[in-house]
Amino acid sequence: MKNNLLTLFLAFVVLNSCDVVDDLTKFDLDYQTNYSVAATTIINTPFSLDTPDVTTESDSNFESNNTHKDLIESIKLKNLKLTIDAPESGNFNFLKEVHIYIEAEDLEELEIANVFDLENTNSNLVELNVLGEELKAYIKKDNFNLRVKTVTDETISETHDIIIDTKFRVDAKILGV
Repeated sequence: MKNNLLTLFLAFVVLNSCDVVDDLTKFDLDYQTNYSVAATTIINTPFSLDTPDVTTESDSNFESNNTHKDLIESIKLKNLKLTIDAPESGNFNFLKEVHIYIEAEDLEELEIANVFDLENTNSNLVELNVLGEELKAYIKKDNFNLRVKTVTDETISETHDIIIDTKFRVDAKILGV
């Protein structure tokens, strides 16, 4: 009986220590960019806007987490949110749906997040649904770009400046582990 308990205890310790080591090989990368939606009188018509290039600084980010590009196993979008920076009283009531695409040099554009049928909540913050795509090739590049495709269901009388906050989850092999 004692041997069974000891075996069970050792199995529990080994399994938990593997999870702890696995967690040590994961870290997040946060990037922020922005775009503007001009005042419009057109509704229910999709339009697209490109963001400025986002510099990944991937080499230094990986190094600060004790890894490098060759040891990256996976990078996936963890969350993406939009926040209205201006006007101060702005909200997302004018949006019906949003699609976010990522692109980088020599890679095809890929949809990474979206939201449909937005309700009028008077909120200046929207969390998008993450699609779970593998994004290692994009984030390992020096730069990536996001394209925002939106459909509006209300007109807006002034330009809305919007901040895009992204958080990517990196799973890597750590140097020496």
